[in-house]
Amino acid sequence: MLPLPAGHFFPMEKYRRLRERIEAAPWDALRMRLPEPASIEDLLEVHCPAYVERVFGGTLTEAEQRKIGFPWSAAMAERSRRVSGATIGAALSALDHGIAINLAGGTHHAKYASGAGYCIFNDTVVAARHVQRKRAVGRVLVIDLDVHQGDGTALLTANDPSIHTFSMHAAKAFPALKPASDWDIALPDGTGDDDYLNALNDALPRLLAAKRADLVIYLAGADPFSGDQLGRLALSKAGLSARDRLVFERCRAAGLPVATTMAGGYAKQIDDIVDIHFATVVAANQALHSSAPRL
Repeated sequence: MLPLPAGHFFPMEKYRRLRERIEAAPWDALRMRLPEPASIEDLLEVHCPAYVERVFGGTLTEAEQRKIGFPWSAAMAERSRRVSGATIGAALSALDHGIAINLAGGTHHAKYASGAGYCIFNDTVVAARHVQRKRAVGRVLVIDLDVHQGDGTALLTANDPSIHTFSMHAAKAFPALKPASDWDIALPDGTGDDDYLNALNDALPRLLAAKRADLVIYLAGADPFSGDQLGRLALSKAGLSARDRLVFERCRAAGLPVATTMAGGYAKQIDDIVDIHFATVVAANQALHSSAPRL
């Protein structure tokens, strides 16, 4: 479980506020869809059958629930299934249209037989394996820019050369044990906009040129923000928006479709998290269209 400061909790309200912000914006072209839940077959492609059964049967142990960070409920289980379904939907839509976004997702701490850090199922790997199976996608590139290393994704894909994982994160942030991604960049505490963007700008051309991916899944975490309670980096909102534009523009220039998830965000003020997530949506829309609402 992520060590939230006393008196704070996972900001579920951010998802409602983000949707409302998007619905109120004067978009030229944007469609929102209610996701279908991931199938049990999809989940079993990635996760242990006994673990999946415990999630849906309500038999997770107290220790498992503490590690996840949520108490079990039928709504929690259904939401987790729909989060993976939404990332599948974003991946399919990105293959058809170029860029698509799941307004939640990025549950990269979930492992084969356990959840952790507010993550029940690993939507990134579930979606990657779905499109590989259903759409004959060969290679998937994961660009994980959450402030926390994607340990679950790294473990689940360690022996799968068709899914290449890249994680740029705070070196001292959760989790304490960080199994190797295919490429990790661990940043020191307090890294700000310039150093962060320079590192990303250096990495992306090599990453995109070398991996010959058919699809990118991009985890656009809001938690590298300087005001985040669980992050250890110091990016501004403008820096995070520049990060998103850099990813989308480089992927578009390489002809790569991008499915995006929101990943983490734990600022004290929920509106700060929503601002950052909304800017990700704006950057995606600007990468596809000439006109988008201004921040």
